[in-house]
Amino acid sequence: MSLIELFLELAKPDENGMSRWVLATEFVGKYKPLELGNGWSWGRKSSPLQRDYKVEVDRSKTPGNKIDAIRLVGFNTDQHFSQTIRKDICEEIRKRKCVMLGVNGISENTKIEVDHKDGRKNDMRVSDQATQRIEDFQPLCKAANDIKRQICKNCKITDKRWDARNIEGNPYSFYEGDENYTEQQGCVGCYQYDPVAYRINCAKKLCKESVETVMNKLYPNYKIEYSA
Repeated sequence: MSLIELFLELAKPDENGMSRWVLATEFVGKYKPLELGNGWSWGRKSSPLQRDYKVEVDRSKTPGNKIDAIRLVGFNTDQHFSQTIRKDICEEIRKRKCVMLGVNGISENTKIEVDHKDGRKNDMRVSDQATQRIEDFQPLCKAANDIKRQICKNCKITDKRWDARNIEGNPYSFYEGDENYTEQQGCVGCYQYDPVAYRINCAKKLCKESVETVMNKLYPNYKIEYSA
């Protein structure tokens, strides 16, 4: 029996997905595996529990941010983004080196994780394993992925994208768009979204600027034309 099934057995939701308040102190005996400890892995926002049910928690009884009780308040009818990645994509990405730090090791911080490039995780095409593409993902070691996760979290709060010039030597802030996150632009153009695309586009832009600088110096009246 999974932890979700164990909790549902204890909570006994009705036909409308509603349950009583289940106290954290009830997680004993058979239900001891549900103990919350310092986290709530089986009930976090991306969990199957919150995919299927609307969940409320009570943190009012004990000091700090500890969860005292949990209840279900109906079925979740919202469209849910699944973070599950197709097996063949995972296998291929894990063979590669981290696109930020260039490692693929065996220690915890150097192990490769398969990262959703789009940190907002709101494209339902990427949510569907049948329509996922390998270019939707990239290899990041755990250390890099942990940092990216925090950067993306801050972007969600502020709608301000991360400036690539935070890394010394990076010549441009973004390879497309600017610091303002918009639904139309999305994450594309941010270094965190695709460091490889950032480097390629920067190289092209620097080459173009170099040619224009030299031509303007030598042939100031010559108009440079670029093919589409």
